[in-house]
Amino acid sequence: MKNRKGLALVTASALFATVFSGCGSTSPAAEVPAGEAPASEAEKSALADAKTSIKTVTMGNSQIEVEVTDPGFSGSFTYWSAFTGDSADWDQTRVDAFNEAYRDLGISCEVQYVPDGAGINNGKLLSAIAGGTAPDLLVTDSPVSAYQYAAEGSFMPLDEKLKAIGLDTSSFFAGCRDVMYYNDKIYLVPQDTNVIMLYYNPEIVRECGMDPEKPPKNLEELNVWADAMTIQTADGSYTRFGLIPWLDSGNDAFTLPYLFGANPYEKETNRINLTSDAMIIYMKWIRDFAAKYDAERINAFSSGLGGMFSPDHPFMTGKVAMTITGNWFSEALRRYAPDVPYEVCPVPVPEGGRAESTTFGCNVFAIPQGTSPEKSELAALFIKFCEQGSVNEDNFAQWRSIPVIDAAFDDVSLTKNGDEMYALERRIANSPENGIPALCSVSAELASQFQTVRDNVVYQGADPQTVLKELEDNMQRTMETK
Repeated sequence: MKNRKGLALVTASALFATVFSGCGSTSPAAEVPAGEAPASEAEKSALADAKTSIKTVTMGNSQIEVEVTDPGFSGSFTYWSAFTGDSADWDQTRVDAFNEAYRDLGISCEVQYVPDGAGINNGKLLSAIAGGTAPDLLVTDSPVSAYQYAAEGSFMPLDEKLKAIGLDTSSFFAGCRDVMYYNDKIYLVPQDTNVIMLYYNPEIVRECGMDPEKPPKNLEELNVWADAMTIQTADGSYTRFGLIPWLDSGNDAFTLPYLFGANPYEKETNRINLTSDAMIIYMKWIRDFAAKYDAERINAFSSGLGGMFSPDHPFMTGKVAMTITGNWFSEALRRYAPDVPYEVCPVPVPEGGRAESTTFGCNVFAIPQGTSPEKSELAALFIKFCEQGSVNEDNFAQWRSIPVIDAAFDDVSLTKNGDEMYALERRIANSPENGIPALCSVSAELASQFQTVRDNVVYQGADPQTVLKELEDNMQRTMETK
């Protein structure tokens, strides 16, 4: 969520027929890694007959039907949630619904809202694990950092737990499955995912003599649009930028490099690769952009801009005509700038890039090492509960986040209502080139240091090839000593 929500109108039975049986998906499915033996249909059917039932519970202001699985024992478990603000309010309704559904079985969830990625990004989780006070379950909006935690042994493998409760993940989008597996074992389970797109203001596009029905499809066309919509005053300052490449999702370490065609980490060879042609093209593009418009003037312009969920965000105030960000921004616009028109299109990329594709930004569940067998199974029940479409309908409908398998789109209210943006998201989500870049044992550190190098290129004019090679070598050594 990243302070955003994400799933939709899928009845419990409909989504279980897809997510939990793995049937009917038209998504590009990744092969099941060696060592994972999916439960047979007979085993799943027997499990469902013996342990599951349908209950009606309250979630927020709605009555929903949910599937409940009886593990054969009772107990409580602790849960750390990364969500804040409206997303925390929504997550609380989810916890309340779970507790109502499982009350008769003597099972309950105790939730605590822990900032900065459920303690992943500020050291709180590591301290809790070391001190034996870690939660039994967490959900985080920092999947790359969570992956490094998994690689370092902070989370337990979930294959057997998921199989025991009948949660089949084999039909998840291949790009989502990137973050699930480390050394062929599942450590992280995506709750939902998101699509990155180019937002643009059609009124500004027309004002500048271009056709909003024909958005840019490649990097050259994007540059033309950005230049045409940028306004510089006589004193050299700017009153409007067509685009600031490192604004919003453009500021993420590897979102744009990945779409440009780069593979910052090559799993097959266990190599950090920051000096590919695609990466150099990306770095030279932002370097040239900074030089053309003056990095210091861009910095002065952007220093007072509002954040994503603020009426002062530059797209909302007309100070930026285009921005690269995710589906959740549509809700921010609805809430804070309902009169600002916008259109979306796939992120334009250079020749050889991943056209009409996206990086997947998943909110992921994990169970810390040290959790007891009983509590970890109860925690896995909560994961299964949260994958149900009935639980996530308002989440999808409000934030336009997407399910983790293609077939579930058919039951989403936005799909049924013919929402054009959601249809585009589905098309992009089905690209076979989607993924989550730079997942390795040094994911978080690599991302942080890459952003520092990028800033040196933008503001200091550093040579991309030189600084990227230095970082590549340093991070390779760090990874090999872990």
